[in-house]
Amino acid sequence: MTEDTMAIGALSRRSGCNIETIRYYERIGLLPKASRRGRYRSYGVEDVGRLTFVRRARELGFTLEDVRALLDLAAGGHDACSDARQIAASHLLEVRAKITDLQAMERALALSVEQCDTAKMPGCPMITALFSGTLKL
Repeated sequence: MTEDTMAIGALSRRSGCNIETIRYYERIGLLPKASRRGRYRSYGVEDVGRLTFVRRARELGFTLEDVRALLDLAAGGHDACSDARQIAASHLLEVRAKITDLQAMERALALSVEQCDTAKMPGCPMITALFSGTLKL
């Protein structure tokens, strides 16, 4: 390896991506195929940036398709900002819907735990509610 290139282990450490994830992203085209030195892959600093971008986008919950679209837009320059905004706005709506669902789950589970704490009858109120379908979101 030269000063400008690195092996997959170094790429993994610098980007925060698991080695198997790097190989997967290469297979599906999110990361360009690495050049080879014999049987070893050789990566450059641009690959660190790209993987960091992909990792952060995935941490924010973007789908692989969204990440691919954002990468394509990133290559297009500033004019792509409105398209990137549209992808992010759509994802934001999905995140907010998930938050609403999680809050409903929290309320249902909190009620269930409370009923278990104050149960005066034999058996478990939560298990009974799950079997009967009365534990609702």
